[in-house]
Amino acid sequence: MQPNPTLDQLQVLVAVADTGSFSAAGRKLNRAQSVISYAITNLEAQLGLKLFDREGTREAALTAEGKAMVADARRMVNVLSDMRSRAEGLKQGLEAELAVAVDVAAPSPVLTRVLTAFEAQFPSVALSLSVGALGAVWEQLLTRGVDLSIGGQPVAISDELVAERIGEASMTPVAAPSHPLASYTGRVPLAVVREHFQLVISDVSQMTKGKDFGVFAYRTWRMTDMSTKYNLIRSGLGWGGLPAWMIVDDVVAGRLVILDLEPYPVRPYEIFAFHRADTQPGPAGRWLLEQFKRELPAMCATLPEAYLRSLPRA
Repeated sequence: MQPNPTLDQLQVLVAVADTGSFSAAGRKLNRAQSVISYAITNLEAQLGLKLFDREGTREAALTAEGKAMVADARRMVNVLSDMRSRAEGLKQGLEAELAVAVDVAAPSPVLTRVLTAFEAQFPSVALSLSVGALGAVWEQLLTRGVDLSIGGQPVAISDELVAERIGEASMTPVAAPSHPLASYTGRVPLAVVREHFQLVISDVSQMTKGKDFGVFAYRTWRMTDMSTKYNLIRSGLGWGGLPAWMIVDDVVAGRLVILDLEPYPVRPYEIFAFHRADTQPGPAGRWLLEQFKRELPAMCATLPEAYLRSLPRA
């Protein structure tokens, strides 16, 4: 039985494939060309395959079998690199895994940019992301289900949580152009608002049980998913508040109309980062929070003029 290839042999194989020659691979790995050649010859003998076609050319051309083996070798070399990176991070106090809960109203474009940058900055840190409504993000933190939470101000201050303001966004009452409230002349009084059913975000946690936020209509439809609420409002089924980042293009294009409601003005809402008082964020967690603090103001500063002109005047 032939011995298994060593990681060193696989690294040599990848180096030759990437550089195109034994001599270039030797320079890359700071080894003599003869050492590179010897490693490849031994690897071919162990696998029982010809990996390179060396005849009639000075270049090391991969055979069909060699191309297949290089793909496997590259995966194994990358796994080793990730293992080394993770070990170095753990020695320096870097989290092995970070669990984050994010409110459904948090700006999705900002979340995407932050997580993309996070993956590039901390490739060895596994990320667990949970998206929930209202009290769900606080409850998960209190029960130690996550390490960090991103959301609005909690309904009750808890000594167990530390809140840090990281930015703000805005919630805007909207309806489809076909909805009766969209064609109302002037500011819509509360009595009229109450007669048109409202789409409302709610959650299944105990943190907000029995509590309503910004609910004025007699009839409501409740859901935990912001995308569903958005699609139902666009279809004309009801009115409701949606984050500005979600509706900018629809307002500019005329697919949604910003409502001028007496009880529900366009209003900013603060976004906070939360962690447990007995557990400080590690390097990756702190970096994530700082990235949110940079990205959130940048998003608010890029709202188009056409959208801003659509906002009701006080």
